Amino acid sequence: MSDLSKLIADTSATLARIASEHGPAVFASSLAAEDMVLTDLILKSGLGIGIFSLETGRLHKETLAMVDKVKERYGYDIALYKPQPEAVDAYVSQNGLNAFYDSIEMRKECCRIRKVEPLGRALAGNKSWVTGQRRAQSATRTSLMVEEDDPAHLMTKFNPLADWSEEDVWNYIREHDVPYNALHDQGYPSIGCEPCTRAIQPGEDVRAGRWWWEDPDSKECGLHMVDGKLIRIKSVAA
Repeated sequence: MSDLSKLIADTSATLARIASEHGPAVFASSLAAEDMVLTDLILKSGLGIGIFSLETGRLHKETLAMVDKVKERYGYDIALYKPQPEAVDAYVSQNGLNAFYDSIEMRKECCRIRKVEPLGRALAGNKSWVTGQRRAQSATRTSLMVEEDDPAHLMTKFNPLADWSEEDVWNYIREHDVPYNALHDQGYPSIGCEPCTRAIQPGEDVRAGRWWWEDPDSKECGLHMVDGKLIRIKSVAA
């Protein structure tokens, strides 16, 4: 068995265990490459793990186009969760449309409104959730575990691709003809909101294009943090 075949088998087994032992479960997809690998594995296996995405109101058109691509390929409608309009309006009126460039505090508040609050609604009523995070993505994710306790949402969180490399992700996409975000062909290995994401240069960290004006150790949006601190809970898996 090749290394990729073993990764696929292990990840498929993790997803099946999530569905059978930790349901109801949902997958939070950013519609980027690794998330399309999980989308393919989940939908082809018919596991019943729901898939949603956070439509922040500031996404690239290429990212939004992935919703239609998933519908065309798999016949599945990804649920979209949007920020509360009144919260967005208050932030913009008080601070300006692009105040997130001014300070880390302003950026995190924008992320809280556009991502963290909608995530809470998306996770409500579920027992566990799944992400496409990988250890190799950045300095903030090097201790990532496949299974973690998530005290912020009082549920279990799974990162089935924790062991996958960038090469593994793209080998899977090519071998299984998985649709992917067109921005990846334009130098965007990590994709977030349009004003907070840029293409990277050769040799840069894969998440260097996310909030590029900040220190690398602060580059998380709050979806994986509690009380302002990055969550890296001790693994509860064997």
